[in-house]
Amino acid sequence: MSEINTNSDRPNVPDITIPQGITPFFFAAARGRIARLGPLTDNLIKRHQYPTAISILGGEALTLVALLASALKFEGSFSLQIKGDGAISLLVADCTHNGALRFYIRYNEEALQKLPTHASAKTLFGNGIFALTVDQGDNQDRYQGMVEIAGETLADMATHYFTSSEQLPCWIYLTTQYTPSGWRAAGMILEKIAMASNDPIPTEIAQESWNTLTALATTITAQEILDETLSEKTLIHRLFHEENPVIGEAKPLSYGCRCSRSRLMNVLKNFNTDDIESMVEDGKITMKCEFCCYEFVFNKEEISL
Repeated sequence: MSEINTNSDRPNVPDITIPQGITPFFFAAARGRIARLGPLTDNLIKRHQYPTAISILGGEALTLVALLASALKFEGSFSLQIKGDGAISLLVADCTHNGALRFYIRYNEEALQKLPTHASAKTLFGNGIFALTVDQGDNQDRYQGMVEIAGETLADMATHYFTSSEQLPCWIYLTTQYTPSGWRAAGMILEKIAMASNDPIPTEIAQESWNTLTALATTITAQEILDETLSEKTLIHRLFHEENPVIGEAKPLSYGCRCSRSRLMNVLKNFNTDDIESMVEDGKITMKCEFCCYEFVFNKEEISL
């Protein structure tokens, strides 16, 4: 359900921040991060009013970009885009370096109804492209990598991307569930650190450590990572205490659509008169932000100023 904005520059979206949204942790030959979106998940998902299968995928996508963006060393954003020929034709999710999240999914209702209730991500997308984009901000080059969709889950697809495109060994876990407190999403990523030729840790020991870490990581459950009474520190030590993890400083996650009335006004002013006329209905032009479901309404006279 869309909301309408006729006056203010920014939409009246929820002001929600999860202070402990991302918790990093480190080992001698690997690093990891846990993302817990908490009540932010419920606000981001419910705004779109998607069917359950779509909402679950949306929560996982938000968690994935949160995990990836938290590693950025500059001001910018990390974006996920998946295009498929299945019931879902497009998924877009992104997170800024400071944890601002947004997403939307384009799907075919008729095609979705023909699928099983708990259809996998691969079934929902069909065949297509999985792409990740790093935007380094103004006057900086954007980096984009893409691979064909491969794997049954979104975590599988992301792992395939890093294995084939980046040659970066990683392990990814994502989960989204509807709980008594509303939608909740969480996840974890482990990344093997590339060893330098003069590194004091022998390659075979680093590999053995990586094998141990990924084996331990597979024991995590959705119940544990979504349990809001279980602290991140406790969870990390429960999983990896034998490997002596060092826990870093937590980073926040927040509701982060970046649309504005002034930005859309500038877009409209780039259209010629004929194009503007074709957009006008009852003397007004309506533009909807797909990320926050806000409709900005402009009088025709505003555009011609």
